[in-house]
Amino acid sequence: MAKVRWGIVSTANIGVAKVIPAMQKGEWCDIVAIASRDQAKANEAAQKLGIPKAYGSYEELFADPDIDAIYNPLPNHLHVPVTLQALAAGKHVLCEKPIALDANEAQQLVDAAAQYPHLKLMEAFMYRHHPQWRRAKAIVAAGGIGKLRTINSVFSYFLTDPTNVRNQADIGGGGLMDIGCYNISLSRFIFGSEPEKVCGLMEYDPQLQVDRLASGMMQFAGGTATFTCSTQLSPYQRVHIFGTEGRIEIEIPFNAPPDRPTNMWHTYAGSTEAIVFPVCDQYTIQGDLFSQAVRNDTPVPTPMSDAVANMRVIDAIVASHRTAAWVAV
Repeated sequence: MAKVRWGIVSTANIGVAKVIPAMQKGEWCDIVAIASRDQAKANEAAQKLGIPKAYGSYEELFADPDIDAIYNPLPNHLHVPVTLQALAAGKHVLCEKPIALDANEAQQLVDAAAQYPHLKLMEAFMYRHHPQWRRAKAIVAAGGIGKLRTINSVFSYFLTDPTNVRNQADIGGGGLMDIGCYNISLSRFIFGSEPEKVCGLMEYDPQLQVDRLASGMMQFAGGTATFTCSTQLSPYQRVHIFGTEGRIEIEIPFNAPPDRPTNMWHTYAGSTEAIVFPVCDQYTIQGDLFSQAVRNDTPVPTPMSDAVANMRVIDAIVASHRTAAWVAV
């Protein structure tokens, strides 16, 4: 079957540096156009990446009849409005995480998208499509660590540039939205359920007014999950999944490198197995899976209900910090 023809909204670094090159390697993806509000930037990105068309507005991109799907990596406050524009233009949409600024906005997107049942819409949590996460989920489901009891995860980097969108509070910046969403998502994914209540503690940068350090606890019916995320710590990421009889450790859980193998360690019955995953690009896998759903008219790998549920937990973590109390989800 023919590849899905993609248009990219904006020349955001994540798209230009990671997602577009990865999707160009896919069996089901054909990147045919890129748009920016600055025609020169669009032209430059198109030339650099070998993309045939460059547009100086998003509206021109949406009006192109030769485009089937849109990838939206814009800043967080533009995820919902631009995605709605794309859907109204008849395009399928893969939108970066977090899907919205809060759960209410996410639900508004879902409700509006219901007007276009023939179109596919998905939040781009690329990590879930990497084989290491499918393997971790399978090990837990098969009882490979006994009964799942708790998960601990850390995700951090150091960034104080006030011009970076991640450090702009009025457009959805801050560590919890940018990377804490992963800590929450993975916990829900592995437990296979939603937390009943959460507790959050956040520290805000006095100048930037965004959260630079956030920690959270989530209580599930079967156990707990704890995490810390930060935009002003030494770069690091790691996940530990603990059960009554074993554990799993994932070395590079989120930004799995596309150019070298990744490692996982599974400990059970007193012995540890080192599991090595061959080189792959989770962005390529994500693009192909979404494109296959478009071409085959099948459900996308991650439904929008999952995106709304993740936003509810983010909202609850923030509310917990503000009230200094546990908050029901």
